[in-house]
Amino acid sequence: MKRKTRDRILDASLELFNADGESNVTTLQIADEIDISPGNLYYHFRSKSEIVTELYDRYEHEIQELLAVPEVEISVDDQWLFLHLLFETIARYRFLYQDLVNVLSRYPVLQPRFQRVVKQKYQATRRICASFREQGILSASDREVEALCHQIVLTLTYWLSFEMLSHLNQKDSVDLGRGVYQVMVLVAPYLRAEEREALEAMSEHYL
Repeated sequence: MKRKTRDRILDASLELFNADGESNVTTLQIADEIDISPGNLYYHFRSKSEIVTELYDRYEHEIQELLAVPEVEISVDDQWLFLHLLFETIARYRFLYQDLVNVLSRYPVLQPRFQRVVKQKYQATRRICASFREQGILSASDREVEALCHQIVLTLTYWLSFEMLSHLNQKDSVDLGRGVYQVMVLVAPYLRAEEREALEAMSEHYL
């Protein structure tokens, strides 16, 4: 089935933004990428700002579904999967994260929306840590849990930029497993011995 032109524009824009950085991509390049006229593109999107906003809508929808952590018992395996899915979504929309401050400064309408996502990351992380504590899996004071959750959200938000800076000369070098591992290393010291050993065993597949 032939994709709609609007979807082709969004998909091509995302690919170009991720590869070259949003600020370095013009609407003319996007039109050339999918072999349509600039007029055809402007029929669907009056500006690059509209494209960025719609891509952000997609990102927000996907990540908020993940961040809606249910009120159930959560295992270390569950958290590992949760983190992997989060990093997959972040990598899929990495143009937002690899130049976060500048993107938000160019599109101020996105600033409060991204702040909400950061808050939701924190709330989801708190829910997971609370479940661990209730099960006796994690041993930490309220202050330690708060600091741990802030460190996890910080890593989730800025790890991709660090990863890309560490591999500037290597295309397609983003390794999601390293991101997941870095977050779990933060949690490991607070875990019960049994879960910590299981975590170390899982880590071998990612490093």
